[in-house]
Amino acid sequence: MKSKQWGVSLSGLLVSAAILAVVALLGMKVGPEVAEYYQIVKTVKKIAGGGAETVADVRKAFDNQATIDNIKAITAQDLEISKDSGTLDVSFAYESRVHLFGNVSLLLEFQGSSGG
Repeated sequence: MKSKQWGVSLSGLLVSAAILAVVALLGMKVGPEVAEYYQIVKTVKKIAGGGAETVADVRKAFDNQATIDNIKAITAQDLEISKDSGTLDVSFAYESRVHLFGNVSLLLEFQGSSGG
């Protein structure tokens, strides 16, 4: 009577572990950058809808909120502020370079606005 063995071979286990390690490395390196981007978007939308009327008010409000939220990727001077039909539109764009290993880096381009 023959019985079949089920399982993973050593080579299959090593390949799976290598793939998992690469995905984990990317997640640990890129995750904080993406989290900061979403924090910036949240802050920009909050400021645009918060009743600030002048460019100086918007920049000051962003600087204050960036200090609280520990936003380091952009400053208030990097914001593009315009007023369309009475509503304030605040937008931004920036790049972030993430060092992975050796001489390999990943360039992330982020952009967003209070409009959507």
